[in-house]
Amino acid sequence: MESSAVNLALLLVLAAAPAPQSCVPAFTKAQARGIIADARRIVTPNGVEELLELPIGGTKQWISVRGRDRRNPVLLMIHGGPASPEMPTSWAFQAGWEDYFTVVQWDQRGSGKSYTANDPAMIAPTLSLERITQDAAEVVQALRKRYGKEKIFVLGHSWGSLVGLGLAHKHPGWLHAYVGMGQVINGQESERTGYAITLRAAEAARNDEAIRELKSIAPYPEKDGTLPLEKIGLERKWSVRLGGLSHRRDNLGYYLNQAELSPDYSDEDVAAIDKGAELSVPRLLPDLGKFNYTNVLDFRCPILMFAGRHDFTTPSELTAAWLQKVRAPKKKLIWFENSGHMAMVEEPGRMLVHLVQDVRPLAGKAELDEAAKSPGTPRG
Repeated sequence: MESSAVNLALLLVLAAAPAPQSCVPAFTKAQARGIIADARRIVTPNGVEELLELPIGGTKQWISVRGRDRRNPVLLMIHGGPASPEMPTSWAFQAGWEDYFTVVQWDQRGSGKSYTANDPAMIAPTLSLERITQDAAEVVQALRKRYGKEKIFVLGHSWGSLVGLGLAHKHPGWLHAYVGMGQVINGQESERTGYAITLRAAEAARNDEAIRELKSIAPYPEKDGTLPLEKIGLERKWSVRLGGLSHRRDNLGYYLNQAELSPDYSDEDVAAIDKGAELSVPRLLPDLGKFNYTNVLDFRCPILMFAGRHDFTTPSELTAAWLQKVRAPKKKLIWFENSGHMAMVEEPGRMLVHLVQDVRPLAGKAELDEAAKSPGTPRG
């Protein structure tokens, strides 16, 4: 008995002691990506795991498609930014989604893998909200054809919510429903309200530097409604630091750094994220400032809004007020009480629950009955 106790104590001491240097595994980035790729590999009989380059709008654009049963409804996530692709970070938040949807991440023109695939000089003059919304329509059509779906779901996040809302208004017959997250309704009013909330947060925190810098850019937006790049950059600096992007966090590094380990991205693709932003943001900011769906209230597909209670970036109060006036076959506002602008990583469990309970049933009985069948031979 005493010997057993001594042995147990010794094991505990050894377990607590630092491992010899030769025993510490040293992973390269490529090895880490390989481990993640293997862990998330789709192995179900009817699953789908594809990384595809599509011809879209006269350019090459990339999508990833992942799901454990291709009979599930298709969900296209339209990323924010402009030019902030969510494909390289999706490995960290969408695994649960893949049980219930075939999930598509799309790198818009000028973004991520799509930036790498094209000549930036050729892409630059084509960058506009209208063109990207047309691209989104082509992506939806390609998905409907490739996966044999009459309709799909679209989730637009932040900048992607401008694209997604326009898509829902123009092509409601292609969508089971549109889901907005970090939804922009009126670009100028969103910036004006977000700026005011950020300034109040700075004053509440008695942050003199933030107060001084924020007051230095007043009026914001400009009196003519424009959004100068240097002003929006300064507003976002303090919005982020004061928790308006991720609630109770002062930076987004915890999320953005996950792109470094993406199995879907090379080092060149990761470097292209910043290059794409430099190319896209100055050219697309005017479209953000002009965007105004305040009086666009009639939709012929269901509209759901996922709203972060603490979102300074695209203040949710504006979305909530607009949705009250919307006329649609179905509409619903869902609050994320512990989120800012990034609900999919701030409250991932609740995000999954609402996707499954509130969104997926809108696919209709026939498609869900098909998805519920026991797995068979992979199709397509």
